[in-house]
Amino acid sequence: MSKVIFSIRYNVFPEKREEYLDVIRELKNLVKAEGLENYSVYELKNKQNNFEEVYIFKTQEAFENFDDNQDERTDILMTKLSDMIKEQTTQYTTLVEVNN
Repeated sequence: MSKVIFSIRYNVFPEKREEYLDVIRELKNLVKAEGLENYSVYELKNKQNNFEEVYIFKTQEAFENFDDNQDERTDILMTKLSDMIKEQTTQYTTLVEVNN
């Protein structure tokens, strides 16, 4: 079974940075799902307020079922995040592991 790496890259409004970091800290404690190996958030080096969320799933099935596992608090935090992100800066990437 192939692993899946899903990432979301975006720019955050500078005035929302601290609020964004608070939301991300809480999300890191909440984001859990069957088949999710890791959830991390990175800031691009030398590009302040440019972040990337990286999800690593054990299987394609776990990736496809991920949205079904969100609880109410996670949904609220995700909505807050969307208000902090500059429009038209979001990029999604989905990588599927190549098996031999």
